[in-house]
Amino acid sequence: MHLSVLQYDRLERAITDGTRLQLYRRGTEFLVIPERLRLHNGRELIVARHPSTGSLLEIFLDELDGMEIVK
Repeated sequence: MHLSVLQYDRLERAITDGTRLQLYRRGTEFLVIPERLRLHNGRELIVARHPSTGSLLEIFLDELDGMEIVK
């Protein structure tokens, strides 16, 4: 998935504010709290935590099918 400038702005705001994200990858939905956006071997990666368990999740942006901000 390639993000537009507006989607990057929303993602960065969600990281700053601790707003939940709903991510879709290969038919699976993930509800996460994003902590940071970083590069790993030239690929963009969202580092996030599961809101209930606190488990760390690392999800590559190019593997996402969709993303929504949960308000």
